[in-house]
Amino acid sequence: MSTMVPLIFVLLLLQAPLPACSFNKSDCFHRMNSSVYEDGDVVVAGFFPLYTLLLESRSSDPSKHVIHTQFKPRNYQLVLALVFAIEEINRNVHLLPNVSLGFDLYNVLFSEWNTLESAFLWLSGTDKKVPNYTCRRDRKSVAVLTGISWATSAQMGTLLQLYKFPQLRLTFGPFEPILSDPGQFPSLYQMAPKDTSLALGMVSLMVHFSWNWVGLVTSEDEKGIQFLSDLRGEMGRNGVCAAFVEMIPVGAMSYFPKAWLNHHQFMTSSANVIIIYGDSDFLRSLMFNIRQTLMTWKVLVTNSQWDVTIDGRYFMLDSLHGTLIFSHHHGDFSGFTNFISTVNPSKYPKDFYLARLWYFSFDCSFSELDCRTLENCPLNASLEWLPGHLFDTVMTEESYSVYTAVYAVAHSLQEMLLQHAEMPTRGNGEDVFSAWQLQPFLRNIRFAIPAGDQVILDEKKKLEAEYDILNFWNFPEGLGHKVKVGKFSPSAPCGQQLSLSEDMIEWATGIRKTPHSVCSESCDPGLRKSPQEGKPACCFDCTPCPEDEISNQTDMDQCVKCPDHQYANTERNHCLQRTVTFLAYQDPLGMALACTALCLSALTAAVLGVFLRHQHTPIVKANNRTLSYILLISLTFCFLCSLLFIGRPNTATCTLQPIAFELVFTVAVSTVLAKTLTVILAFKVTAPGRRMRRLLVSGAPNYIIPSCSLIQLTLCGVWLGTSPPFVDSDTHSEHGHIIITCNKGSVTAFYCGLGYLGSLAMGTFTVAFLARKLPDTFNEAKFLTFSMLVFCSVWLTFLPVHHSTKGRVMVAVEVFSILASSAGLLGCIFAPKCYVILLKPHSCSLRGFRDKTHCESNKPSRVLTRVSYS
Repeated sequence: MSTMVPLIFVLLLLQAPLPACSFNKSDCFHRMNSSVYEDGDVVVAGFFPLYTLLLESRSSDPSKHVIHTQFKPRNYQLVLALVFAIEEINRNVHLLPNVSLGFDLYNVLFSEWNTLESAFLWLSGTDKKVPNYTCRRDRKSVAVLTGISWATSAQMGTLLQLYKFPQLRLTFGPFEPILSDPGQFPSLYQMAPKDTSLALGMVSLMVHFSWNWVGLVTSEDEKGIQFLSDLRGEMGRNGVCAAFVEMIPVGAMSYFPKAWLNHHQFMTSSANVIIIYGDSDFLRSLMFNIRQTLMTWKVLVTNSQWDVTIDGRYFMLDSLHGTLIFSHHHGDFSGFTNFISTVNPSKYPKDFYLARLWYFSFDCSFSELDCRTLENCPLNASLEWLPGHLFDTVMTEESYSVYTAVYAVAHSLQEMLLQHAEMPTRGNGEDVFSAWQLQPFLRNIRFAIPAGDQVILDEKKKLEAEYDILNFWNFPEGLGHKVKVGKFSPSAPCGQQLSLSEDMIEWATGIRKTPHSVCSESCDPGLRKSPQEGKPACCFDCTPCPEDEISNQTDMDQCVKCPDHQYANTERNHCLQRTVTFLAYQDPLGMALACTALCLSALTAAVLGVFLRHQHTPIVKANNRTLSYILLISLTFCFLCSLLFIGRPNTATCTLQPIAFELVFTVAVSTVLAKTLTVILAFKVTAPGRRMRRLLVSGAPNYIIPSCSLIQLTLCGVWLGTSPPFVDSDTHSEHGHIIITCNKGSVTAFYCGLGYLGSLAMGTFTVAFLARKLPDTFNEAKFLTFSMLVFCSVWLTFLPVHHSTKGRVMVAVEVFSILASSAGLLGCIFAPKCYVILLKPHSCSLRGFRDKTHCESNKPSRVLTRVSYS
């Protein structure tokens, strides 16, 4: 489309007659294409949008709408930036000392057709638009400045290439990727820097204020799509989510009514921050519609390509008040402000546009002689008198690009003159400058302007743009003002790229403190974020951390587990040091168990003493007194082995605990089995010479103890050889404590030994149960049966209780089970005998044994006694 327009336009204009090279005065109020020319050795042409088109709706019928033009005083600063740069260069004795610069100024409307119209006026040198015809005697223009819209630069470039004019074009509008195509625009240079860091800067601002829920509005064009892609990438890397994304077709915003915004996501979204990006035309229309909605509780963040003073009739209640603007940073130009204060029509009498600005601003009148002479103007009138919404005395981004473009041309000419000392000259001795000679130098130029900023035209070598963060303040009658409140420098170290003066920021109307824009409120320490299904990552629920896990920061995705030697406090936001604990002797429970074990072992030793003292009595000799001694000694060690479970565990005690427990109990149970078999064999002896009598006389039951103990000893040896017990710590049983325990090592070996002991106990109980009804006063089969019943009951109860307890309680249960089972054997077997020995001594004497009054004699008892005696 951009190529077809000038071709059609040329065909239409070729039918026009050739004009005379004369000036034809027209109405002053309708002269929009007047040229302002200042001669020089080299001339820089400039096409500036000094007028704009307005659509006036006089009725509901679109066919009756009227389009008219309006002069834009603010855009006249572009002209002043051009003049300021040229005058500054002409005064510089070190830059182009023998060459003077001039300018050729034209107005261009925001329309492709009017852009070509201004270009034809420049090419022909007359007020008539005639192709292939010019009134110019010579051509001194070597560079053309175009902007602000990219369409202006594109249309100018297509037309100049069509006419084979090798003009250099420098565009001062925002950077456009479409203009970077060297095949389509080989001699066009963009002065504006790329917005490669704009997305990062805006996201850094969001992160700074903890805004993670924002709306996105961009223009639906190549720049808008690319910016949206960059912005969403940075948002994803920094945990910021988009509440909504709206891409508006370019130009469509002008036709959207005010009601469109009232019912759109602008108003209904929970996001209190909206990011807006687009070119000047798009933003101008969008901001105008937003301004009419009185959307006072939303914070807008946008790029700088928009005019904040669209209409001066709004008061303090303004939707744009508090808007944050990212503007390209440039140096201080205090000299430019001083220059503006001296500008007036008498200083530049040829400038028709300056006269028109004075006419509208200071209530002057035009002379009847021409359209440049003013009458009835106030004395000492200055542009500084104008309010900010009409004219800004501070250099804007576009004016800065114009300024640097002129300096780029000057420095390129300087380089060319230094390298080409012998230049062709005209007949009058003046040098001849051609644009095609200037282009290689312009492409590789690198210089510093007086303000100190570095300028590079090569896009591959350009430095990343820095941004000033401006805050828009709106005052009554639209006296808008931009205040610098921060800066973003992408080249600064990480963490120092963004700097803000928050106390200077004026937020949107209705917001008294820093605004809040989140999908979900932050999770306090002790909580973690739990994503909500089907929603962005910024929408979440807060759930408490699990036990012994903490979160000591806000909005943590995962809780952190405390080290083993620490535990989480009640709030789950700090790890506390655990207290090392174990079943100590100092604890009441440990002390009670230790005292019980010592008392029972002492009691067992006392019973052994009683038996040794009365070893010759029949009641002691019955059932083999040697087995009784062995049983009493093993029970003493059973009571004492429980002390291994009390106190701080170490390698020795952890190794001895299960080994000593299983061995001594194996000896005790096997002794009970031997005693039971002795009773059974004694009662089976009915005649001399029988085989069972020989077994009994030979002491065969005594071999049960070493046999059973050897098997258990083998199992323990395998256990120690493969995976022995070791000291371990338990951090889960008691909150806030580290319990030092003994790990069994090989659980299989432990349960094999325990299973063998259990099988031995069950077998002993079965044998004793079968012999429980054998008669005789000194027959202890009943006591053996009852003792094994108690023993098995204790350990069968121990198993479920052991697995349901933890920590010190579990160790206490083990000790209690050892003491209870050992005490059951001691009490059930030896208590009746001690009762007889100590309290009824006559019943256990030989005379008492033979006395039917005390001891009912019978044959089996006598046989048992005789066997015991032997």
